[in-house]
Amino acid sequence: MKTVKISDLKLPLDTDFNNLKPIAAKSIGCDLKDIKEVKLYRKSVDARRKSDVHFCVSLVAKIGDNIKRFKSKSCAEFTEKEYKWKTSAETPKKTIVAGFGPCGIFAALTLARAGLKPIVLERGCDVDTRSRDVADFFAGGKLKENSNVQFGEGGAGTFSDGKLTTGIKDIRLRAVLKEFYNHGADEAVLYDAKPHIGTDVLKKVVKNIREEIITLGGEVRFNSLLEDLVIKNGKICGAIVNGETIECDNIILCCGHSARDTFKMLKKNNAEMIRKPFAVGVRIEHLQEDINKALYGDFYKHKALPPANYKMAVHLESGRGVYTFCMCPGGSVINASSSEQGIAVNGMSESRRDGKNANSALLVNVEPADFPGDDVLSGCAFQEKIEKAAYLSAGGSVPIDTVGHFLYDKTARIGKVTPTVLPRYAFCDFEKIFPPFVTDSLREGIMLFDRKINGFADCDAVLTAPETRSSSPVRVLRDENGLSNIKGLYPAGEGAGYAGGIMSAAVDGIRAAEHIIGQIE
Repeated sequence: MKTVKISDLKLPLDTDFNNLKPIAAKSIGCDLKDIKEVKLYRKSVDARRKSDVHFCVSLVAKIGDNIKRFKSKSCAEFTEKEYKWKTSAETPKKTIVAGFGPCGIFAALTLARAGLKPIVLERGCDVDTRSRDVADFFAGGKLKENSNVQFGEGGAGTFSDGKLTTGIKDIRLRAVLKEFYNHGADEAVLYDAKPHIGTDVLKKVVKNIREEIITLGGEVRFNSLLEDLVIKNGKICGAIVNGETIECDNIILCCGHSARDTFKMLKKNNAEMIRKPFAVGVRIEHLQEDINKALYGDFYKHKALPPANYKMAVHLESGRGVYTFCMCPGGSVINASSSEQGIAVNGMSESRRDGKNANSALLVNVEPADFPGDDVLSGCAFQEKIEKAAYLSAGGSVPIDTVGHFLYDKTARIGKVTPTVLPRYAFCDFEKIFPPFVTDSLREGIMLFDRKINGFADCDAVLTAPETRSSSPVRVLRDENGLSNIKGLYPAGEGAGYAGGIMSAAVDGIRAAEHIIGQIE
C-alpha cells in the first residue's frame, strides 16, 4: 500500500466525517475499493465569507499500489516525519526537573524514556488534591499559595482552555500531540487546526503521563519546593527542597511564569537574567452566541460548527500593541491568584466549551522601559503592584466593569452578560488598578476590535481585572546547549522566558532533556 495526502478540500458543513472514503476516492480518481483506510489529517472552519461557511480539510488515505496517477493536483504521496524519542546509556548522574507543568512533564517524560530516571519536584499538589483546593477557593474558601490555579501538577495550563496551538515550527510538536492523545485526549487534537483539550480532560492526561514517568523509574514529589541551589565551583551539585539537600548533577528549571520566589532565588545565586517584555490587561466576556453570530453569520446555529473563537491584534499610534490572547469559547473567567493580598485572573474552558459566555484576555504590551530602575525583577514588582491594587480597590473581590461604563461612561450595571468569575466580584474603577497607558490603550483597542468583530464593544460586555500572568517578566539566559551561566542548570519553558503556551513549553522541555541526554552520551 501507499499513503496519499489530499490537501485543501472544501467540504460543506453537513459532511459525514464518519464516511470519508467516497470523498478520498473522488479526489484521487480511483474506485472505492481501492481506498483501504482514510483519516482526517487537518480540519478547520473557513468563515471568511459569511455566505459560505465551510470546512477546509486535509485527508491521509492508504491506497493500493496499483494506483499510479491521481486525479487532483491536491493529492500527493505522503510520508510523515516522526520524532524519535531519545535513548541513553545508564549513568550515575542525577537530574532534577523542577516544576511539573507542560515543560516539566515533557522534560521528565523524555528523560524517563531515555532511561535516566528523573526526580521531579513540584511545589504544589497532585492534580486531584489541587482540583479540590481550587474548587474550595472558588466557593469562597481560603487560598492555598502553593495549590491553586498557578501551582500544582499540570501547571497553570491545567486550569485554562487547554489550547494546543503555537506559532513555532518543530518536529516535536506532532509528538507532543500524539502523547496527549495516547494519554487520554480526544483524537481531534491530532487533526483540528486549533486543537484544545479542556481543563476536565487535561487533568486526566497529566495523571496518565505522570504514571508512565513513574513506571519508567522516575520519581514525582509533590509539595516539594525548590528553595535553593547547591553550587560548588560554579556547578550544580544539589538542590535544597523543603529544608533538605538532594544531591544532583543537573536541574531542568521549569518553574512557570508565576514563581517569583524562584526568580529571587536565582538572582541571589547570580544566575544571569534579563528583563523582558510582557503584557497586562483584562478579560473581556461576551455572550458566546453573539460571537457566533458575528463570526459565522447566518450559519451560527449550525450544529456542526464549534463555538466561534477569535484572535486579533492592533498597533496603536502611541506605539503600544493591544491584542487578544487565550480566547476561551464557552468558558469562564477564573480567579487565578497565587497570593492572599493580590488578584489575578485568567480564562478557562471545559472540553465541550458549552458555557454561555466567551472570554478572552485583552492585553497591552509592557516594555522594561515602563518601570524605573534596572532591577531585573522590576517586572515582577510591576505585576504585584497591579495585583495588590486590584485586591485593595475591590475589597478582596475580583474587580469588574462593563464596556458601557469603561468606554462610554454609562451606568455600571449587569446586562445580558453575567460575569462568571468566582467567588465574588465587585464593580471597580480600573484607573485605580492600572497606569494610564494601560487603560487608555484598552479603550482604543476595544474600539478598533469592534471594527473587526461587530459587537465587540457592546455596552453589556464585562471586563474583569487584572490579567497579569500572560508571560514571564524575566528571561533566564542560556547558551546554545541550554545551559545557564551556572553549569548544570537548564532554564526552560514559560517561566524562564522561552515559551508561550502548553505546546511551546512542552517542546522546550523536550529540548532541555535532549541537551542532558546528549551531554551524557
